[in-house]
Parts: sequence; structure tokens; C-alpha cells
Amino acid sequence: MYIGAPKFGARAAAGNSIPDIKQLVKYAHRYWARVYITVNTLIYDNELDDVQKLIKQLYNIGSDAIIIQDLGILELDIPPIPVFASTQTHNITPEKVKFLEQAGFSRVILARELSLMQIKEIKHKTNIGLEFFIHGALCVCYSGQCYFSFASTGRSANRGECSQPCRMMYDLVDSSGKIIAKDKHLLSLKDLNLSLRLNDLIEAGITSFKIEGRLKDINYVKNVTSYYRQSLDAILSNNLSFKKASSGYVKHFFTPDLEKSFNRGFTDYFIDKKNPSISSFNSPKSIGQKIGSVVSVKKDYFIIKTEEPLSPGDGLCFFTSGGVLTGFNVNKVDGNKIFPNEIRDMNEGAVIYRNSDYVFEKSIASKYAERKISAVLVIEEKNNGIFISASDEDNNRIEFIWDIVKQPAENPGKAAETMKKQLGKTGDSIFTFTEITLIFSHSYFFPISSLNELRRNIIEKLETARASNRPVEKRIFPRTYPLNEKQAMDYRDNVTNIKASEYLRKTGAEEIEPGFELQNNFENKALMTCKYCIRNELSLCPLENSAPSGFEEPFYLIDKNRKYRLHFDCKKCEMSVLY
Repeated sequence: MYIGAPKFGARAAAGNSIPDIKQLVKYAHRYWARVYITVNTLIYDNELDDVQKLIKQLYNIGSDAIIIQDLGILELDIPPIPVFASTQTHNITPEKVKFLEQAGFSRVILARELSLMQIKEIKHKTNIGLEFFIHGALCVCYSGQCYFSFASTGRSANRGECSQPCRMMYDLVDSSGKIIAKDKHLLSLKDLNLSLRLNDLIEAGITSFKIEGRLKDINYVKNVTSYYRQSLDAILSNNLSFKKASSGYVKHFFTPDLEKSFNRGFTDYFIDKKNPSISSFNSPKSIGQKIGSVVSVKKDYFIIKTEEPLSPGDGLCFFTSGGVLTGFNVNKVDGNKIFPNEIRDMNEGAVIYRNSDYVFEKSIASKYAERKISAVLVIEEKNNGIFISASDEDNNRIEFIWDIVKQPAENPGKAAETMKKQLGKTGDSIFTFTEITLIFSHSYFFPISSLNELRRNIIEKLETARASNRPVEKRIFPRTYPLNEKQAMDYRDNVTNIKASEYLRKTGAEEIEPGFELQNNFENKALMTCKYCIRNELSLCPLENSAPSGFEEPFYLIDKNRKYRLHFDCKKCEMSVLY
């Protein structure tokens, strides 16, 4: 699990206190699950001491790793905690990933824009752990290369304060002012969904999957993580060469469905090739699941054609004839008659989506899942007393003698049955005894209170053994400065403090331009560099369409405040938004 630190996380509005993180770490470690802390903003000089102190605090409470963007952190006096390279470090080539590996990073979180073939190439040329995003909101810009928010509002995306200009509305015009698109969310993308590609990614070399959940509610987390947990369990059960990183098996009490949580429509992005139809031009809001279409509209209700059961409390939406997303709540359902809280701008034939499913949300509001670690228990009569042994699925083992008076049982069959029943009541503990073996020369009676006390003792000792044996990764290596072939660093290398500058100079950098956040003149600088291309999305790509488009370049994005020029690098198949 990854979670934001109190400060310096790339989600400034979603920081967590040290006591809360400590509590989470303690709980997660019971299952040998790992907790990674994001400290992945760019750091200013006056913040370096605070960052150093914070990392020491995170290490002292048992955090398993920190995720960073700013290379200046490598020059600080930090404890031997594993360090992961955030996707904000723009990890898109084998050379960059190799550099980070040689610099001492334990894992690299790859750029979302990579294809499966590119991931395979990186895996082939490196030996570092690789992580990849598989679900959630997509930044239209390469991570770490977006300066649009800072240029337009003074809020830096690289400092965790993105104002999300990519979700805003723009006009697109050509050099003569001719309108190509008007009042559209031209930089807003659909949400990532690689649920059908998990096995491909594992085989390509990905060892950890990341689900984006910026400021999402608890039901989003429950539903989406449950869906991917089930998908991974199915893969693991069919391939014994794969092993999960933590312990236990999750039992769910509902059926996860990705379409029932926040989404702008789904895309697999560039996992195979450059894709059209990855944008969400009409709205940056959650659209949800397509459920049917409007047959007719009456004064107080409309008739829908659908195979989905609807309920009062559902949230539905549709796009008007003008392309505006309009939502409403369902007050009453009578067959295929839907009585909403209001009807406006709805026409016959409108496609209806459900972005809030009342019955589904209610089903996961309480206990939705439980995670149990399998264990086996053997109770055996020996010369020196009753010998207790237990071991869990990770081969943690305990043994001790149970000091109790043996009383012959009046009803031998019932005595054994009662003993297994009471010992098997693991309740809210993390264990479930999948096998309980009793080996006695005679049948004995033990009071239920004594059996309950024995069970609690076994569980406590087994938890203690797990805590003692939990694998812990340390970052122990001398400071290294691998050769950086890029000798001239520009603002896109995000150097905003003296320690980052010192580190890069030791790797061979001779010229270092200050980061974008330290500059005053943004003229003609790239505010965004994207694999996504508006021309391609509008079927205006000159490489794919030989016919003249009828529009003259350069193209411009226009909002209420400014006009931004678009630059297209067809050789790299990239688009930049210039200030």
C-alpha cells in the first residue's frame, strides 16, 4: 500500500499524520504487507532539513520504503530505508531506469505511457523491481513534466498542488482563428483500466501494480482493490511460479465491478500501441456504467430500455444534444418508468449511464471482505504433558507445553468435537485454522474456558513469531554516482535545491538550469509534453490522413485567460503545450 506523508507528498490535500501512518504500518505488517510512503514532491532549499527529519520519522515507525522524485534526497543524511523512484522522475527509457538502479533505488515506478514491448525492453536491460499503474485517473502529460498548473495558477503539480488544468474546458483554433473544437475538455483523458492485461504485465516483468486513487471515497477503494485482488488470485492459482508478496487469502462478501466506481470511461492507454478515443472531451466527471437509452419522456418520468435493475437512490446521467453531461437522482422506479428528482434537456434516444448504484453501494457499506492467514494446529499427548504446535502458511512455527490437568472424558466423541470447535473459533484474529489434529492415547475433557485461553495463547504466540520473522528490506549501499550521459540539464530535469544540483554534478552534469518553479519567464516553454495527441484524437494526424485537414498550423488551445500554442513532434509521436 502507498500513502502520503504529512508533507511533501504529491497529493498535498491528502497528507496523513505520523501516528496514523504508524497505526497503518503496524496493522499491515501483521499480514507481511508493505507500506510505502510518498515523499515525492520537489524540494526547496529551506525544506531540506524538514524532509530529512520526516524520512527519519517514517523509518522509525517501520515504513517499508519511501517514494521520491527529488534526487537531492539521495544527498541527505537519511536512514537505510529502501528508496523507490516515483513515476514523477519520468521513467520512460531503459537508460533512465538503469541510471536509477545504479544510483541505489530499489524500485522504479514506470511511466504510464509505456507499451508492453517497452516494458519488456526495460526489464531485459535492468535488474531492478518494476512497478506500473493499472487503474485510475490518467495525467495527460508525462508525470513530472507538467508545469501547466504552476504557470496558470502558481500551484505546482511537482509540489503536490496540481489545479488540474487538464480537466478544464478549452477551444481549439488554427493559426487563422478558425474554430476546430469549442468548449471541450480537450486535455481530459478517460481512466486507465488494465484489468485484462495483468498476466501480460507480469510476464513482461512488472512485480508490483499500482492503483491510482486520488481523493477517492472508501467505497471506491473497497470495490477497485477487491476486483484486482480477485484477478491476481486467479492468476496466482493458475501459475505456481508466481508468489504473492504478503500473507493470507481474502474472502469477499460482494461481487466487485469496476464500472460501478468513479470512472470517466475506460482506456488501456498505450499498452499495445497509440490509441485513438482515449479522451473524455465532453466531461471530466464520472460517467459510470452505460445501462440503456430513453424510449420516451413524459412530464414527471421517462421510459427507459434497459436490462439493468434500477432502484430509488441511484444516480443517473446522460449527455444532452449539446454534449453537456447532466445528472439526476432516481426517486421512484415503476417497471421501466423512471421518476427522477428533475427532468431537463432529456430527449428520446439519450443514452443513460449510472454513476451511483444505490444497491451496490449499500452492499459494501459494512463488512465487505476479510483476510485470513491459514494455519494448522497439532495437539499431541506426550510423556511430559500436552504438546502444542502450530504453523502458518509462511512456515512460522510455535511449540510449547500446555500445563493443564487431564480429566477422562465421559463422552469421548463429544469431547474431541468440542475441543476442535472451540479452538477453531479464531474470530477477529488474522488466522484461520484449516486443520486441527488431536493425538491422544485416551479421550480427555477440558473446560471450555481453558480451551478458549489456549486458543488465545496460540494466536498470540503465532503473531509474535510472525512479527519476529517478517522479511525486512534494508537499503545498505555506499553512495554511488552513476554516469549521467546528459551533461546539460534543463528545467524539465526539475532541479529546485542545492542538494539535487550537487548530486547531478557528481554524475557528470555540467550545466543545470533551475527548475520551472524557480523561473519567472515561461515564454515558449513546454508546459506539457504528452504521448497523447489532440490531432490524432480528432483524426487530423497528417501521418494517418493524407487528405488536407482544412486547418492551418500552428494550433492553439484557448481558455478564459490565455492562448497556448501546440507543438507536434511527429518523429517522437508527442505533443507539447507551449506557454
